[in-house]
Amino acid sequence: MRFTDEDVPDWLPLAPASDRPGLPPGTREALALAFPGRDAILGRLAELAERQPADRARLEEFTGLVRTLVSPRPREADRNGAEDGAWIRDTDSEPIVPVMFTQSAVEVCDAFATALESPGPARPGPVRRRAQAGVARRARVAAPGHVLGDEAPGRRRRPSAGLGPAMGELAARAPELRVHLAGHSFGARLVSFAPGGLPDGVRVQSLTLLQGAFSHYAFTPRLPFAPGRSGVLRDAPERVAGTVACCWSRHDTALGTLYPLASRLSGDSESLLGLDESRWGAMGHDGMRAVPDCAALSLADALAGALPASGCANIDAGEVVRRGGPPSGAHSDICHAELARVVLMAGRGMR
Repeated sequence: MRFTDEDVPDWLPLAPASDRPGLPPGTREALALAFPGRDAILGRLAELAERQPADRARLEEFTGLVRTLVSPRPREADRNGAEDGAWIRDTDSEPIVPVMFTQSAVEVCDAFATALESPGPARPGPVRRRAQAGVARRARVAAPGHVLGDEAPGRRRRPSAGLGPAMGELAARAPELRVHLAGHSFGARLVSFAPGGLPDGVRVQSLTLLQGAFSHYAFTPRLPFAPGRSGVLRDAPERVAGTVACCWSRHDTALGTLYPLASRLSGDSESLLGLDESRWGAMGHDGMRAVPDCAALSLADALAGALPASGCANIDAGEVVRRGGPPSGAHSDICHAELARVVLMAGRGMR
């Protein structure tokens, strides 16, 4: 969901500013839509965010309430037989929860506050005061953190159960129809997984990813840190007849900061040593990685005709995808004619 203090340039303006602490105006209502039937929990979360109590017990209460909004998942071994270390057992039964919801609330909220501060030295002050600044950030990352903990770069998952099969049924009814997919953020993840649900022999014509919120190693046939394993979507480009175009921007702090932070706080043992962006980065922040023969283009070059008619291409869109304040930065700054042209050009590769 979009928090109302995060603008979408040229589309949705910021909510009216408020000097009061707590959730931005309109955010509680948006949370009620995202988490139906949880009004009592959301009311208490809003109260705690507004009061900002200094005692550890209230921070722990806040964490426990956020945790109840996230449904536990069953543990699942990947196809290589290795379990994802980002999850721990909640009880003796199978449901598990991300480590970020079981560690010290003070330490985790302080980690959010530290990572999301403006550049420069950390603000002085007690850890608990700075932890309070991370409370809303923790709620903000709760849902994506829950998803990202299940997204180790080499983890194998079943194909999309929705969009892919639906496109396959469409292809059976209208085989002459050409399908072009484009998605932003988690929508880019959706359209990337969808071709895996197509019947054999059926392909989409193009795939354009705008600020994709998933691993930059998703398409690689060989993970640099685990050569015997591949990215979860290694076969996806073969199901695209034309271009797989990935638009990225270094100004996207949602993916440059929040994404690796959520991965670290999911409990991965290696990432706990620091924000290892080389392993846990998102393709919307620095493009697809370790993909053979992937073209690297500026936006100007892509629009001038250098975009290949097939195969993968990284497009540095930072010259236009650059506006937006913290914590998301330019993540939603996608309302540009230049990006619309990229979508069209990727589609024209197969006439």
